[in-house]
Amino acid sequence: MSPPGFEDTSDEPGVGGQLQTLQPLTNELIASVLTGHDYNFHTDSDGDLFGKWDDSLIYFFRVGANGEVFQVRTMAATTFSIENVSALHEFCNAWNHERLWPKAYVHVDDDGSVRVCGEVVTDLERGVTPQQLDQLISCGIATGCQMSEAVAELRP
Repeated sequence: MSPPGFEDTSDEPGVGGQLQTLQPLTNELIASVLTGHDYNFHTDSDGDLFGKWDDSLIYFFRVGANGEVFQVRTMAATTFSIENVSALHEFCNAWNHERLWPKAYVHVDDDGSVRVCGEVVTDLERGVTPQQLDQLISCGIATGCQMSEAVAELRP
């Protein structure tokens, strides 16, 4: 099944008899998948796509020499003080031990505030179908929001 807004016109059989073609990862392809779900998103001054889901800020980055590595980065809305870093490291270690996505880590902002971020990262050097990208985006958003909810529960 194609993600919303996509019609597969390739002639290569894919999973379940559906036709699929690998495409280069582009911001336009990412935006098409997001638009297909009627998600509200924006483009920052660097050309990166981002949006808010629940209270979380989620970015969709293309990194690597040719922009072939896809990263869905969630920045949990709940912030902490520098005194909480040790407890947040413990949270991240437990989260990463129990779950595959997103990989959680502690980030200290320039102003000294601390937050937990999560990442779903995939190398798409050979390309991606809209269906695969839709699955990666959905996974990144859903698991990122789950992580953010768990982080919010840590706040005293």
